[in-house]
Formats: sequence, C-alpha cells, structure tokens
Amino acid sequence: MDSTAIKQIDTGLNRALVSYAAARTLNAVISVAQGTEVAIEPGGVGVVLTPGQALDPINDLVERFSALMLVACVAFGIQKILIHIGGFWIISLALTIAAFGWAWLYFGQKKPPVWLTKILVILLMIRFAIPLVTLGTDIVFQKFMATDYVASQQAINAAPGQVTEINPPNPSPPMDQGIIEKMKGKANVLWNQTTSAVDMKSHFLKLKQTAEQWAEHIIKLIVIFLLQTLIIPVLLIWALYAVAKGAFELPLKRSHVADN
Repeated sequence: MDSTAIKQIDTGLNRALVSYAAARTLNAVISVAQGTEVAIEPGGVGVVLTPGQALDPINDLVERFSALMLVACVAFGIQKILIHIGGFWIISLALTIAAFGWAWLYFGQKKPPVWLTKILVILLMIRFAIPLVTLGTDIVFQKFMATDYVASQQAINAAPGQVTEINPPNPSPPMDQGIIEKMKGKANVLWNQTTSAVDMKSHFLKLKQTAEQWAEHIIKLIVIFLLQTLIIPVLLIWALYAVAKGAFELPLKRSHVADN
C-alpha cells in the first residue's frame, strides 16, 4: 500500500511541477509583452503606446498561480515524508504492541483503559491515514478531475506561444531626395508607424480576450490542486479518525451496557 501511495504522490508532484513551470514561463513571456512599446512620431512629436499593459491582471493571476503550485509541490513532498515515517519499524512495532494489549484486555473481559484506546487510534492514523488518504484522493482525481486537468494544463502550456512581441519597423527615407520625395517619405513612415500601432493594439486586444480563457483554465487548476492537496485529504483524515475512534469505542460502550 505504501509503495502504491508513493507512486501516486510522485505522479501528483510531477503534475504540480509541470503546472509550476508552465506558469513561470507564461509569467516571463507576459512580462516581456507588457514592456512592448509602440512609438509614433508625427512631425517629431512622440506618442508611445503600451498595449501590453492590458495583460497586467492576468499576469497577477499567473504569479499567484505559480506560488500556489509551489505550495502544492511542498504538500506532496510532506505527504511522501509522512508515509515514510508511518512505515518506520518503530511505529509498526508500537502499533502491534498497542493492538495486542487492547485485544488481550477486551477479549479477557476487561475494559481497556481510555489512554490505550487513544494511543491505538493515534498509531493507526500515523501508520495508515496518509497512504489511505493518498489513494482515496487519487481515485477522486481520476474519476472527477483528470479530464479538466488535462484540458486546462494543455491550454496553459500553449499560452506562451500565443503571446508574441511585435516590433514594428521604423523605416527612414533615403538621404538623397528632393523636398517632395522627402515629404512623401515622411508621410510613408508616419503611415507605416500608425498602421503598425493599430495592428499591435488589435493584436493585444485579441490577446486580452484569449487571456480571459487562460484565467478560466488557471482557476480550474487552482481548484483541482486545492482539492487534491488540502480539502479532500483533510476530509478523508477526519473520516478515517471518526471511523477508527468509533470502531474501538463502540465495543466498549456495548460491553458497558451489557454489564449494567
């Protein structure tokens, strides 16, 4: 059981690392795009456009997402360490002694002390809780979240390729020209700068619309990893503790009622 649980943890850790790397890559590409400037200089009067700033909200979300993925990686690592601790021979030996002592008292028509029952429950949780929780969480993931994870991760992986920096050309007219040719050349330069600025602005507006889809996929990934590393494990641990505690307390209550 431990080896299977560790394999599932390694798989989850790999997913978190892939998401973290994709988030950092997207963050870097968006940061470069945000610094893109489009300069228009009609008659020496400069106008600078920064359409990449439209991506600032999604970049903030990506930064928070990457931080969460780092926390998820740490959570998977902690689970792996706890499994190794629970499988240590001293824990197994203590659990065996506690279980034998509890059973000897119970079947010997003696009521096991409360402290022994508590120790037995705690040792059972240390030994089996994390492996069982890991396997249970993976079952839930495969059943309900795997499809959404694959689709969202693919979208985030493809996102950096959609963020392209466009550097519009800034041609200058030849030096040996007459007055009319120079005026025409300056007019052409101005026209090229204007059309390039419009093209870049439309590009970033389209990119902003695409970024809204990225946000949806990022939110899905955040929900998936929160469920997998926090919410579902906590619920399963609570359920296992309740079951283990009830399994040992119920026979004692029945025997107490029978004695009365």
